[in-house]
Amino acid sequence: MKSPSILVDNVSVPIEGERNLLEVIRKAHIDLPTFCYHSEISVYGACRMCMVDVEGQGLVPACSTPPADGMVVRTNTQPIRDLRRIIVELMLANHDANCTTCPRSGDCRLQRIAAQLGIRKVRFQKTMKDMPLDLSSDAIVRDPNKCVLCGDCVRVCSEIQSVGALDFAHRGANARVVPCFDKGLGTVECVNCGQCVKVCPVGALTPKSQIDAVWEALHDKTKLVVASIAPAVRVAVGEAFGFQPGETTSGQIVASLRLMGFDRVYDTSFGADMTVMEEGREFLERLQKGENLPQFTSCCPAWVKFAEQYFPEMLSHLSSCKSPQQMFGAACKEVLTRETGRDRREIVVVSIMPCTAKKFEARRPEMAVNGNPDIDWVLTTQEFIQMVRESGIDFSVLEPASFDMPMGFKTGAGVIFGASGGVSEAVLRYAADKLGASGEFTQTRGEDGLRVCQVEVGDQTLRLAVVSGLANARELMDRIRRGEAQYDLVEVMACCGGCVNGGGQPVHEHRDTVSKRARGLYDNDTMLPFHRSQDNPYLRKLYDEHLRGHRAHELLHTHYQNRKRIENEDIWLSASNEKEDTLPLTICFGTSCFLRGAQNLYTALTAYLQEQGLADRVSFKATFCQESCQKGPVLMVGEEEIHHCTLEKAKEAIARHLA
Repeated sequence: MKSPSILVDNVSVPIEGERNLLEVIRKAHIDLPTFCYHSEISVYGACRMCMVDVEGQGLVPACSTPPADGMVVRTNTQPIRDLRRIIVELMLANHDANCTTCPRSGDCRLQRIAAQLGIRKVRFQKTMKDMPLDLSSDAIVRDPNKCVLCGDCVRVCSEIQSVGALDFAHRGANARVVPCFDKGLGTVECVNCGQCVKVCPVGALTPKSQIDAVWEALHDKTKLVVASIAPAVRVAVGEAFGFQPGETTSGQIVASLRLMGFDRVYDTSFGADMTVMEEGREFLERLQKGENLPQFTSCCPAWVKFAEQYFPEMLSHLSSCKSPQQMFGAACKEVLTRETGRDRREIVVVSIMPCTAKKFEARRPEMAVNGNPDIDWVLTTQEFIQMVRESGIDFSVLEPASFDMPMGFKTGAGVIFGASGGVSEAVLRYAADKLGASGEFTQTRGEDGLRVCQVEVGDQTLRLAVVSGLANARELMDRIRRGEAQYDLVEVMACCGGCVNGGGQPVHEHRDTVSKRARGLYDNDTMLPFHRSQDNPYLRKLYDEHLRGHRAHELLHTHYQNRKRIENEDIWLSASNEKEDTLPLTICFGTSCFLRGAQNLYTALTAYLQEQGLADRVSFKATFCQESCQKGPVLMVGEEEIHHCTLEKAKEAIARHLA
């Protein structure tokens, strides 16, 4: 039988399971422009840049049109070219076009498509007023003046992460993408994962740069400046300099940092080996006692904040271990202050990470000693690439250099932390050794967002779950909370595929890039002489000399707290505000109340007030307590606090107070 195919610009292209015309056309090596299409999130079809002419159908969006055998498609007719040019010109009219100072300059899809279409002049006038930058987050800068309303950030935050920190507001020409209640991104339930940064086609969402602060430290001769490189960085940096995804460039990274002026260059994988030791011990203790199982990993700061906001009752199940970044920082400053005699504040530790959430983590108050942070500055992979370019370094031809010892030595267990499933595999290698067993534990590897397996370790059968993507984590947590699933160890990474797909990594458009990066880490593990963290000789020496007794727990462990989803002041929900002649109503939207139906109560109550003509007689506001109580939904009517409030209880109380 003849294989199904379509004719694309007079070239026959086979249909081999592609979901839409866009995927088939790209297989024909035609770069059809898009703003709102990403293979891992839903098809939106808003930008209309991928319109094609299908014989018998006219102009259709390629992203949302399924391919059918015998289709005749034209991708570059004059009407299509005119349409694309008008769309891009309209975007550019209201777009902040200060491209030379934009962090995404040279890597901006709008810039690239405008050049591709040969646009030299914008025929339309700007209608939008400039708005201030949102600098409230420690991790992400939001520039509303650059937003093109593609909705990519909205969908990835909702569909992949189930957080929904961003959404559309207003209508028509006034439409904008904003955090809830138009507050700053750093004061809402954003978990700082940076997946919105990864999918944003322009400079509307970018990592919050700390480059200038790092240069300042490097130029200060009173400081000892240390760099620490995360595992996932070494298999992604090279993409910006002509290397293939997954190709390890550790040696070139170290050489670059030395040229910039860093005094020591270490490997965060050494910190990951520490994490394996501490988390493995904690896991075996819990397993032996049968307490607080499953144990959830705590390496991912976006996942930790997610748990603090939405699952406060499960925080005792999180490992108390700090992440590899924070363990490294704490141990590094402990060792160097003793060895060099310097004050802790004279040692500057710069972490190079694939992740934007690491910036937030480094600023958590519990990650500091007397106000001095364990990690002073965090650079994403993108920021490191920018520093290389600022230095004029020809990265691709550098002679590789080696890490400084002892904290530059690592085992394969520390390296595979950067891939989803790597933490679990590393902990299993540790646990098996302590339980008198051996073997490989590759069952945790894979690309699915949720993987479940049973592993035989000695005479024990361990039940594991590996999750990446917070929407998958939420689904699993709900099942565990309902008693529908039971595990001993659960690994959670906020980014699909793990840190190799972090929000601070180079932007990619090929579906296999993440898997190639992960493969690079596993190849690294294979080539290293040691594969279990407990076999790291320099780590054993560190424990003997600096981490004896309770000191290891003091330095390397932390605690968690129930966290407000919305910070700062209460928020008015009605235009009347708190006028003297209105009845004040306050509804709690804290996590506990939210999960118990506060939003449904608010919707029903506002509809009732409108129907009864009472909307002008009350003033409504929301509060966000951080109590993990069992009283929700809670509604304050005047000074009366109603627990487990229903619509009927609210109606009765309002009628009583108004009377």
